[in-house]
Amino acid sequence: MEEKLIVRDYFNTTGFDRWKRIYGDEAVNRIQHSIRVGHGRTVERVLEWLGEVEGQTVCDAGCGMGSLSIPLAQRGARVLGTDISERMVQEACKRRKQQLDTNVNPSFEVLELERITGTYDIVVCLDVLIHYPLPQVEKMLAHLSDRATAHLVLTYAPKTALFTLLKGIGQLFPGASKTTRAYQHRSTDIEAILSRLGWKIARRAAIDDKFYFARLVMTER
Repeated sequence: MEEKLIVRDYFNTTGFDRWKRIYGDEAVNRIQHSIRVGHGRTVERVLEWLGEVEGQTVCDAGCGMGSLSIPLAQRGARVLGTDISERMVQEACKRRKQQLDTNVNPSFEVLELERITGTYDIVVCLDVLIHYPLPQVEKMLAHLSDRATAHLVLTYAPKTALFTLLKGIGQLFPGASKTTRAYQHRSTDIEAILSRLGWKIARRAAIDDKFYFARLVMTER
């Protein structure tokens, strides 16, 4: 529960302003630009992997400002985007109106991940698990697994020497701009959880860009 409160409060305050810049097109510092590029590559790869999605139902858990939900809706999927942050969801709704001129699809809701209900052809969870320790990640994945019928797509921060070093350097400079805790996870641990939940790994990708480190996985039954 503590981690959720930290994440929610961060993305409703200083974190919102920071990530609005990153997910926008204004000038940012090189670290933020690297994260922008890395996240953009992740979204592009997910869209490539999913291919034709017209008529399919998708839950974008931890949708942020709609960077994946909106293009999925543009491709004809019926999308529910959820996020723990009210300000993130408000911005996603604003961007939906700007890019799609609609208030219907994708639909956005302020919702904790474990409170998502219903079932969907595809459940996606990008750049969320980095905020939580492994026991909580396992519970989250179990809940999302129950929501997905065909594919579960997710990213996690890998436990690598370089990422560990950069994380350690970052912790030497605490301050008002300090982000949430960044948890790294071993691929063997994440894939073991998915296997226990009945999933097979269909695709894997490493998406790294200087200060953005992610492992992208798509599963199938």
